Amino acid sequence: MARPQKTVPALPQREGIQAATVLSPNPKCVFRHPLHQGRCPPAQQLCSPTWAPTPESPKKPKMQVAKDMFPTDWSPPPIEFLNPRALQASQEPPAQGYMGTADPQGLKRLARQLPKGLEQESLDLDPKEGLASLEELLWNMAGSSQQAAALELAEPTSLTSGGSGSYVNSLDYLLQEKRMLVERFSVSLQVIPSVHPGETVFLPRRHPLPCILDCSNLKPHSRLEELFLSASPSQQLSFLRSGLLSNLYLHTSHCPVPLLQWLFQLLTWPPETSLGAFGLLWDLSVDRLFLQSDEDMHLWCPSLQEVTEAFYSLGAYSPSLYPLGPFQHSGRVLNSEASLGWDGQREAPQQVALGISLNYIYKFLTLCAFARPGAYTDGNLLGLIELLCRAGLDVGLRLLPKTDLQQLLLQLLENIQEWPEKLPKLCRALSWVSDHHHNLLALVQFFLDVTTRSRQLRSQLSLEVIARMLGQQESLPPWQENTQLSLLSRLLSLMRPSSLGQYLSSELSPPCQEQQPKASTDLDHKVCYLCHSLLILAGVVVSCQDLTPDQWGELQLLCMQLDRHISTHIRESPQAMHRTKLKDLAAQTYIRWQELLAHCQPQAQYFSPWKDI
Repeated sequence: MARPQKTVPALPQREGIQAATVLSPNPKCVFRHPLHQGRCPPAQQLCSPTWAPTPESPKKPKMQVAKDMFPTDWSPPPIEFLNPRALQASQEPPAQGYMGTADPQGLKRLARQLPKGLEQESLDLDPKEGLASLEELLWNMAGSSQQAAALELAEPTSLTSGGSGSYVNSLDYLLQEKRMLVERFSVSLQVIPSVHPGETVFLPRRHPLPCILDCSNLKPHSRLEELFLSASPSQQLSFLRSGLLSNLYLHTSHCPVPLLQWLFQLLTWPPETSLGAFGLLWDLSVDRLFLQSDEDMHLWCPSLQEVTEAFYSLGAYSPSLYPLGPFQHSGRVLNSEASLGWDGQREAPQQVALGISLNYIYKFLTLCAFARPGAYTDGNLLGLIELLCRAGLDVGLRLLPKTDLQQLLLQLLENIQEWPEKLPKLCRALSWVSDHHHNLLALVQFFLDVTTRSRQLRSQLSLEVIARMLGQQESLPPWQENTQLSLLSRLLSLMRPSSLGQYLSSELSPPCQEQQPKASTDLDHKVCYLCHSLLILAGVVVSCQDLTPDQWGELQLLCMQLDRHISTHIRESPQAMHRTKLKDLAAQTYIRWQELLAHCQPQAQYFSPWKDI
């Protein structure tokens, strides 16, 4: 007797399964779960569930779909390397790692993970006959687990589980990744400053030094003058502020020199006093210029010592007061400085007041140098120029205009009698005014490019500074006119960044192993900073030349050396913006020199080298 066949009740079809069956381009294997990346054996490859046809619903033919279409419920696979469960599943044996296995033992193990209701339903079915139903349940669970995995990726990863070490998106890793990004795309704060650092020339003073009028050899000519000469220092200042001194000495022929010296010393006082002193000193000096019919009358000019004492009253210390020239600066301090009440920690005066006092001194010295060209010897003129240049480099005066100082320097240069002989000595002395290359560059810019002597000094001083910064000052030949370009060509080859790095590293002490990265960065910044200043000085040398056809070849050689030794050796980097600034300057200098070449008519031999053959 034939055994009655057990009819398996038809389960309701799910939308996902039906859509996958209809739209799948491969009717034998449809909608594999994204986690099933392994290839199943042919015998165990999961296919679409086989449903038993019922009499009420006859079997419908399958629809033919184009092979390049995707199922409507297709979703991208999850990112498995961020899913810790996927990492754990990938470490399991292949028999347990794939959900698509059709092994009965594997299905039983998977069935144990089902809810109780589904587990009991699966156990009631025959293993062979209920395989399709079990596969359907597993596919439904796989779809729900895929959505759960996507939600799990969106939520923060827990760090309390035992397997937190395998979590790729942990807080420690995110912090480390952020530091790597910041380090990779960070911009260095070390840039090439546009303003020179300056020198500490004037120290702060709380009160100005007292100014005493020497009345020992003065004889009064009136009762009012007698009251003034016999008054106390504070009462004498009241005479100045009230305007009585103008009525007493202006437009007269007996203005005493001690009075002019006293007014010049008052220029170093605060503006409420120095303004009246400068106005009276200027009026009395100009008035004496129009009354020089008598041979005994002349314009009074302060000596170099008096100018030095005026700077000393403003707070200048001994190296600025007594310039010693090159190779002699010892930084000594006068023994009397301790008794003058200097205190670097005191409240600093306003830098504007210091600039006003210096401008008064510059204006009056300009009047003296213009009205009496022979008032100072060449030696005094060289010392005065050096003293003025030192004062102009004060750190508090960097952002203040230097118009009065520049006008005075131009006039002092014109008053030098033996100019060709004094020029090299003056340039050598000025090249040692400061030890910083940017300060020396600012010193060169004190001299305007408006006169012949100023242009010659700018060119020769720039060469002296370049040679000193490169350690070649002793080998620099004596100054000769029209030889600056050939000397610059020899020095430009030493301005290569690698050569400057070796030169600077030899002067510095070797850093310890922990400080080597920072020391290397600082050295690179110093090299670019120095090369930037030297390149500007090289441009000054070229711009101060009156180019002739004979110098066309020398300038062309400078262009080739600039491109070969500097431009091609600069490696730009987002972490080193100072290199970019240096490379921009090299490009601008090269373009400027090329423009000079275009306007300079070369000799015929550069166009036809075979002319004489």
